[in-house]
Amino acid sequence: MEISRRTFLLAGALPLAAQQPTFSADVNVVNLMATVRDRDGRIARDLTREDFDLHDNGKRQSISYFARESDLPLTIGLLVDTSRSQRGVLEPERKASFTFLDQVLREGRDAAFVAAFDVRVRLLQAFTSSHAEVAAALERLRIPDQVATVLFGAIRDTAESQMRPRQGRKAFIVLSDGVSVRDTTTLSTAIEYAQRADSIIYSILFAEHRGTRRPVRAAGAGILALHGRKAMQRLAAETGGDFCEVLETNPITRIYANIEEALRNQYSIGYTPHAPGRSGEYRKIKLTARRKGLTVHTRDGYYAK
Repeated sequence: MEISRRTFLLAGALPLAAQQPTFSADVNVVNLMATVRDRDGRIARDLTREDFDLHDNGKRQSISYFARESDLPLTIGLLVDTSRSQRGVLEPERKASFTFLDQVLREGRDAAFVAAFDVRVRLLQAFTSSHAEVAAALERLRIPDQVATVLFGAIRDTAESQMRPRQGRKAFIVLSDGVSVRDTTTLSTAIEYAQRADSIIYSILFAEHRGTRRPVRAAGAGILALHGRKAMQRLAAETGGDFCEVLETNPITRIYANIEEALRNQYSIGYTPHAPGRSGEYRKIKLTARRKGLTVHTRDGYYAK
């Protein structure tokens, strides 16, 4: 049974959503989650409302709500690439993902879902705070014989079906080489759905490094790898998350530790635009820190409703 852009298969069997996606209406307050780092990559934890400048479509805005959100519940969506290109890295992904969620998820307080994507999207575990259920879901990760990678469709579908109905701090963690194959959803659409669901994306580039190739095949693989890297970078940059690549010098365990630190040290900022946009209009956000040497990570815009 093939998956459409609006249909999930629960553990490969049960359909979850088959209706045309709809979005909530008339939101006057724009909410941002922001992480701030210094030149050395350390998180800045002591900022106040007065330390930020905020612009909406080029016009300065007044921040009406501000808080340092270190203890609010987390909502996490783990999306794991199980296409054939991930055969050599699936086991390290599985182990590191469990360690991360085991450390981050507070049972009865935080929640996470686990989904895999290859030729279709499979929701292996709906939202849970149970470490045992997460572990069982990760054990069900399998690589199929068919060739396809519906990366963007996975983000679109889970953003709409899983993330959008929930409130609070929401983040995707996407493990992939970024190469989308036979995907009917575009990168821009995936980003749009994540933004509409108020969800940031932490994209982790995890690619199998193969041995020597024939020159023509190596050139083609290099082009695909470059496209994949750029896609993963855009997913993070435009939603306010972060892009990381797994290397010998930057193992996935370290990447997950940095993500956990970022999630626990965010600033929550809310404002009402002085000049609300037309319904469906994309509005650019620019949030900066007044202190020199600080970089703010937050989404770069939103859709007026």
